[in-house]
Amino acid sequence: MFNPPLKWDDFRDKNILFRIIEARKGTINITFGYGKKIMFDHIGFFVSEKEQIKICENANKLNWKVDKGERRTFIVTPYNFRIELQSNEDVVDSLNHQVKIQELKLATKKAGLESDLFALFGNSSYNISSEVGDVVTIKQAVIKSLVSSPIVDPNGVEITSDQGY
Repeated sequence: MFNPPLKWDDFRDKNILFRIIEARKGTINITFGYGKKIMFDHIGFFVSEKEQIKICENANKLNWKVDKGERRTFIVTPYNFRIELQSNEDVVDSLNHQVKIQELKLATKKAGLESDLFALFGNSSYNISSEVGDVVTIKQAVIKSLVSSPIVDPNGVEITSDQGY
């Protein structure tokens, strides 16, 4: 068992199955996990129930699998990651908080993510961009009103603030 605060190097070479580090502020929840391999699993979006129904209809039009659960819904994309739709207010710290994801840069193994996300979400703009690469991962998250210095997680994800800290 490992107790915080630790650095990734304190347990990276240990024989553990999984470790989660979660950072929450407002409606943002960034979770880093340590496991047997490095992987990017999903991006979550907080949406209304009405928005969720429309997004799931759009996912079906794209022939993307929709896994609707009791607490959350996952959409399987052809880009080797899932999209989580969450509408339960009890999972967020605050709906009125000023901290927001301003931009998210992903690496995917194929092109077309931006146009598919537009088809999925309709007129919603989440400022997600992508580049084709060898692995599927988040490259950078720019967070509005985050009071923090830029950091890079052990897997190379850069988290910066639009405030220039």
